[in-house]
Amino acid sequence: MIRGDVIMLDTQQYQRILIAVDGSESSENALTKAIKIAERNNSELIIAHVFDVNSYALGMIDTAGITAIDAIGIDTDKEIMENLLKEYKQRATKHNLKNVETIMVQGAPKIELTQGIPNEYHVDLIVVGQTGMNAVERWMMGSVSEHIIRHAPCDVLVVRNKKQDEEVNND
Repeated sequence: MIRGDVIMLDTQQYQRILIAVDGSESSENALTKAIKIAERNNSELIIAHVFDVNSYALGMIDTAGITAIDAIGIDTDKEIMENLLKEYKQRATKHNLKNVETIMVQGAPKIELTQGIPNEYHVDLIVVGQTGMNAVERWMMGSVSEHIIRHAPCDVLVVRNKKQDEEVNND
């Protein structure tokens, strides 16, 4: 039996594909899938990371009510992500993709990946990994991929993480 989403991917011609990456195994799997879809559709591929500064809050508030931020951690992680984005672009161009762009924006991932980037780049497909968080983080903050599914202005493909699926099936 052929599922509807498989047929859609084979017949839909996507022009601009956004792949959201965070360095996790889940986003790496999604990148591989996005590259294949972009190659098949001769699409532009936009590899994006949303840098959430709020995740670096130290939990200390000064007398002005400003939360202290781990600036060293931010700079280090930005540099790591910039290098990963370069590596991801090289991976994509090895598959004869001619139009690959990498972007890193600062903001809330749920907002930037459903409003900011898709609207600015006229994206018609967003590809995300199933999750980059553990169960507690998902419970507290909600899954970014779940939010994207509910609020994206275009089609969304969530790539399941095989390792996580195996762990769930073995429990």
